Amino acid sequence: MVKYLIGKGFAVFPVNPGKAGSEVLGRVVHARLADIPDPVDMVDIFRGSDAAPGVVDEALRLSPPPKVIWMQLGVINDPPAAVAEAAGLKVVMNRCPKIELARLRIPPRA
Repeated sequence: MVKYLIGKGFAVFPVNPGKAGSEVLGRVVHARLADIPDPVDMVDIFRGSDAAPGVVDEALRLSPPPKVIWMQLGVINDPPAAVAEAAGLKVVMNRCPKIELARLRIPPRA
């Protein structure tokens, strides 16, 4: 997924507390969303559904907040999705960005 999004021209900031400081495809892994040095447009939750509430709470503390909370295939959690939507964020659940970009024929970013 990371390789695909980078190849499409997206800036990707991996977040994994257990691997903070390491690199994934040349991108530094951050411990928390708050450690990302740039504004974040989309937070992709690539963890179990039970992690969604904490990730959404962390995302909502960002300034500016992201525009989208995306939950990967199999990740569904309605209460944090409702919290994010109430805060004005778009929420996508149980979908894969790679599949959706291909389906919608979204061209690479410039």
